[in-house]
Amino acid sequence: MRHALCRAAKADPGRRFRALRDKVFRRDVLWRAWVAVRRNYGAPGVDKTILAQVEEYGVARLLDELAAELRNGGCQPLPARRVFIPSRPSATAVGRATCARDAPHGVKDT
Repeated sequence: MRHALCRAAKADPGRRFRALRDKVFRRDVLWRAWVAVRRNYGAPGVDKTILAQVEEYGVARLLDELAAELRNGGCQPLPARRVFIPSRPSATAVGRATCARDAPHGVKDT
């Protein structure tokens, strides 16, 4: 889906994508986002929930609840936690650790 949207945007730079909200809570989109979070070994956010706790709770259950919240418009992301990532022996980069609940629906680490 991302590639199709990218191609459409490049083909028509003036095009606006107003109907993306319905795609955010699709099961395949949320699952793909979860796979990306899991692959990146996401750090716990302000809620201190680690990925193992999410898996114990049930990834499918969490994604279903998240999709329902997104569909109803009641999902409010929690603030991101600031983390320091070692990039070189003498330097660190600053990033954000979102909550496990918020990460699958598009809050990116920077």
